[in-house]
Amino acid sequence: MSFDPQSSSLGSSDGLNPTRRGLLKSAATLAMLGALPASLHAQEAPGAPDGIRPFRIAVADADIIDLKRRLAATRWPEMETVGDASQGVQLTKLRLLTDYWGTSYDWRRIEARLNALPMYVTQIDGLDIQFIHIRSPHAQAMPMIMTHGWPGSILEFMKVMEPLTNPTQHGGKAEDAFHLVVPSIPGFGFSGKPTATGWGSDRIGRAWGVLMARLGYRHFVSQGGDCGSVISHRMALQQVPGLIGIHVNMPGTVPGEIAAILAAGGPPPAGLTPPEREAFAALDVFYRDSSGYASMMVTRPQTIGYSLVDSPVGLAAWMYEKFQTWTYSGGEPEKVLSRDEMLDDISLYWFTGTGASAARIYWEDHSNNFNAVDIPALPVAVTVFPGEIYKAPRSWAERCYHNLVYFNEAGNGGHFAAWEQPELFVEEVRAAFRPLR
Repeated sequence: MSFDPQSSSLGSSDGLNPTRRGLLKSAATLAMLGALPASLHAQEAPGAPDGIRPFRIAVADADIIDLKRRLAATRWPEMETVGDASQGVQLTKLRLLTDYWGTSYDWRRIEARLNALPMYVTQIDGLDIQFIHIRSPHAQAMPMIMTHGWPGSILEFMKVMEPLTNPTQHGGKAEDAFHLVVPSIPGFGFSGKPTATGWGSDRIGRAWGVLMARLGYRHFVSQGGDCGSVISHRMALQQVPGLIGIHVNMPGTVPGEIAAILAAGGPPPAGLTPPEREAFAALDVFYRDSSGYASMMVTRPQTIGYSLVDSPVGLAAWMYEKFQTWTYSGGEPEKVLSRDEMLDDISLYWFTGTGASAARIYWEDHSNNFNAVDIPALPVAVTVFPGEIYKAPRSWAERCYHNLVYFNEAGNGGHFAAWEQPELFVEEVRAAFRPLR
């Protein structure tokens, strides 16, 4: 199947009219030279409400100073009364992280790396959607939209963008190449914050279809973990025009009868296979000991949002706990992610003030994202990483993905697979979509 883009791609054969092509080329040049306005929000071209505009990040110096002031003025609680993390993030760990954040961390480093990427913003359904769009040098590359999750961001994919778009420079073949679109979910990062209800995963999935069409892609695939998995599922269920397949690394496979037992706190039923019993046990522990954050965001995102937007230490604790429990690191996320990488993500939430708006996607969806979906025909690929919240058994995946074209259990990596194990993640994505090329 050919994946040549049509009328409005941002590639060299972009199909844009001369006026728009010139506008974008000039603006992109200015962006690279650092000459665009110092603002978190791009300026929209007059008369082009659905246009695609260059985007540049420039956090104000005053905001960085304010962050350091708030960190220095933190009123700390007493130490936990246990010797482990069963009560939450331990005081000593959090103080080490936030002391570094306030004294040695450099936001400008990641800001410069992001600004070196081709970033854009466009308006869909009245909301600004910020995204990265990298065209592969290989003409027959497959267009792919990749969606992050919570508490992640577009930063999760920083280490995989180049290998996916330019595989011949990273141990792959030209036929493995992707044209890559990486958007920020509404309410996350530099995308707009919805001011009314209705921006759940269904609507976001439709918006991603609009975005890919606006970029000129007739056919494309979708990849995601966490919220990105949910959005990919919803795209498949709604049969978003142009979507030819999905790859997820947090599959929704738990059968209804199993989900009901887990919800009631019952024991595993007889007849489960060893992988199914392992999945049941992991989910049972998660629901019992680790799902409080989700209950809060599903029911009261505004309440927790005040703390997340006002207190940098509160935000760091809320997010670091997930790095600690969801990475494949034995509770030591620093083994797979550097302090700077974790603080890059936390700082992105802080400077954009998105603690509350990002949490609202849980309220909007109000669903259990592990429970089985029913995708009858669209090709689905699944990679199960060993550190995921639960390891989906192939038997469950085959029940809900009726056209399962790829299933593999990776040997390393956790919930933040692309971030933790980028080389392995790239190999999985390449393999997952080969049957669709």
